[in-house]
Amino acid sequence: MLSSFITWCIEHLNYWTITFLMTLESTVIPIPSELVVPPAAYRAAADGSDLNVILVVLCATLGANLGALINYTAARYLGRPIIYAFANSTFGHMCLLNEQKVQKTEQYFNDHGAAGTLIGRLVPGIRHLISIPAGLAKMRLSHFILYTTIGAGLWNIILAAIGYSLQSVVPEDQLMDKVNEYSHELGIAMILLFLGLIAFLVYKSMKKSPKD
Repeated sequence: MLSSFITWCIEHLNYWTITFLMTLESTVIPIPSELVVPPAAYRAAADGSDLNVILVVLCATLGANLGALINYTAARYLGRPIIYAFANSTFGHMCLLNEQKVQKTEQYFNDHGAAGTLIGRLVPGIRHLISIPAGLAKMRLSHFILYTTIGAGLWNIILAAIGYSLQSVVPEDQLMDKVNEYSHELGIAMILLFLGLIAFLVYKSMKKSPKD
């Protein structure tokens, strides 16, 4: 029943279904954002469309925040034993979740600190789970929302730009092949850009004189 409803939502993309699907995508439901944002932006680029690409990005980012908050709240208040028990449960496996994935995401968060919440939104396989270790670590909610919004917003802009730009050059039945081809490379480029920015900021802070 749920899978049929999700399929219907993907086939009937509007602002409500975009928000709903992206909320699910940011929890543990295996709905890739590539199935939602690029097709919505693709349709927004068509003449006479009732979708606006800016509103597509905003709705997608709102949904990503709502889903991330669900994961964050569950992890923060249920705790590690219950989260790992869920990951190892039958339903957890149906959601393509397991203990190794949670451990990998938690290690990523521990290695990168709060910035991992932002950068993690751009990393395939970690993007939708990065809110779990943030909740387990009891990260400040305002920081969590800020970093999630920036990271999810940037990722949605990337996906929307791909879908929007392909509208005039690629038939709709070939869209997803092109999206899969471009999104991975662009995601890596964004990660490298952010790592470079962080390294630059750290370098500048180390170069400041004591009196500054």
